[in-house]
Amino acid sequence: MAKKNKIEIALEYYTKKGAEILNTVNSRNNLTADEIIHFGEEMAILEYKMTALEVAKES
Repeated sequence: MAKKNKIEIALEYYTKKGAEILNTVNSRNNLTADEIIHFGEEMAILEYKMTALEVAKES
């Protein structure tokens, strides 16, 4: 049970971080190409981690 709680906590954390990145991107209209790439990479990392956590949660 403790393992699942840690997974849920991590999922909530990464979901919040993803929302923060999206809010940052959506609130700015002067992003450089480098910033867009950086934020895209950060989102990809978060999505990868969240997918791995979802798989771990199911097993």
